[in-house]
Amino acid sequence: MSTQSATSDNLMEAVVSLAKRRGFVFQSSEIYGGLNGFFDYGPLGVELKKNIRDAWWRDMVQRRDDVVGIETSIIMHPKVWQASGHVEGFTDPLVDCKVSKQRFRADQLFFSPVNVDGKIVGYVSVLESERTTEDLQQAAEQFKRKRGIQGELAAVQPRDMTECKPDEIALIPSPATGEPGSLTPPRAFNMMFETYVGALRDASAVSYLRPETAQGMFVDFKNVVDTGRVKLPFGIAQIGKSFRNEITPRNFIFRSREFEQMEMEYFIHEDADWAKCHEEWIEWCRRWLISIGLPESHLSLYTHPKEKLSFYSKGTVDIMFRYPFGVQELWGIAARGNYDLNQHAQASGKPQDIFDEASKKKFVPHVIEPAVGVDRIFLAVLCAAYAEEEVKDEKGAVEKRTVLRLSPRIAPVKVAVFPLLKNKEALVGRARELHKKLQRRYAAFYDDAGAIGRRYRRQDEIGTPWCVTIDFDTIEKDGTFTLRERDSMQQRRIDEGELMRLLDESVY
Repeated sequence: MSTQSATSDNLMEAVVSLAKRRGFVFQSSEIYGGLNGFFDYGPLGVELKKNIRDAWWRDMVQRRDDVVGIETSIIMHPKVWQASGHVEGFTDPLVDCKVSKQRFRADQLFFSPVNVDGKIVGYVSVLESERTTEDLQQAAEQFKRKRGIQGELAAVQPRDMTECKPDEIALIPSPATGEPGSLTPPRAFNMMFETYVGALRDASAVSYLRPETAQGMFVDFKNVVDTGRVKLPFGIAQIGKSFRNEITPRNFIFRSREFEQMEMEYFIHEDADWAKCHEEWIEWCRRWLISIGLPESHLSLYTHPKEKLSFYSKGTVDIMFRYPFGVQELWGIAARGNYDLNQHAQASGKPQDIFDEASKKKFVPHVIEPAVGVDRIFLAVLCAAYAEEEVKDEKGAVEKRTVLRLSPRIAPVKVAVFPLLKNKEALVGRARELHKKLQRRYAAFYDDAGAIGRRYRRQDEIGTPWCVTIDFDTIEKDGTFTLRERDSMQQRRIDEGELMRLLDESVY
């Protein structure tokens, strides 16, 4: 049996194709041409996404004594976003192409002078990718060749458009047209979606779709303290939709305009060892990702340099994942100090402090914030689980098998039940009976269409860990049935009690 490399160039294309073909993800409003940056989750996708959320909630909230849950509204008072700094500071640098009318994020548009024999003869530009430097060098070589310039070409010096000098703007070509002179200087672009609350449509009615779920937990901090019987250190967790008007949504569901977040604000004493707490949460998050099936080899840590931290941040570490399009941020864990609570206390006039029994004094707690996108985890588990193999069928012929090696914790379907033959009532009846019993606790699937081998392949492709076949021995002998495991494709006889124990131990 041979398996396709998980880092093959066509992996992303294969995953996107599978997502559409098997009902994981659809383009939103597809019959009208779609809407860039928005996606719908199909029958299998909604199950996988729910399982990711449920696993996180069980481990983050229900299995801990120091974290409680909350659900806040998507639209909050506009002063929330003024106090948090989002109205003034939640911006991306934007560059327009005046000819093509396309827009680019300035920090994702890279350029370099073309230097021949120590003299700048022009500029080249490319959009950010895993091959940014190589693509710029290739563009520089092509620039030199097309213009017939003689001499030694120096290595390119990549910079993004936020670093360009005013006198360079007119010299840098647009990625859309390849010609210089059409790019605008970078300008701030607020990514929050505006809306109106109430009947009036004037400045007094302007509000926003939330760009993050965190602020809801900060503004309800005192409500939780007063009602939740919590003591420091403790966390407030939330899962919910957020919205950002991304300039360039890309890489399928990795960067979209509507997405779902799982965030937790962990409040600690102002004198607590925040660095130690920060490290503990980084490791907790890393181990959790491994527990739902992400390979440790695909994970790495990126520590934000001090010069790039927000002024209130004591430290931020991102857990990175190796996607087919490069190593990208998956989960951010930030030490935010007490900035947010202080901002809301000042803006609202309502103190956000807490009384410490030990020291008999009031203070504003500091916070550690692990924040992750459900959609990014969804894409990561699909990419890590996808494989193509050459296997032999029951007749010995070699065929291609596409398989999703999803963890049983998050697989959309936990077990599939097959009668060996669909025209034998005794087999069908027993299979239906088992299927109904399994459905009480698990996502189970019944299938009696086609040969057993074909049914196995369909379940392999959607990531079902186990298939159960009811055969004549089940009816005529000891009542056991055939259990077939997805990853090894091995089969063994098992009874109903053993199956329930296997599922219970693996899924929960």
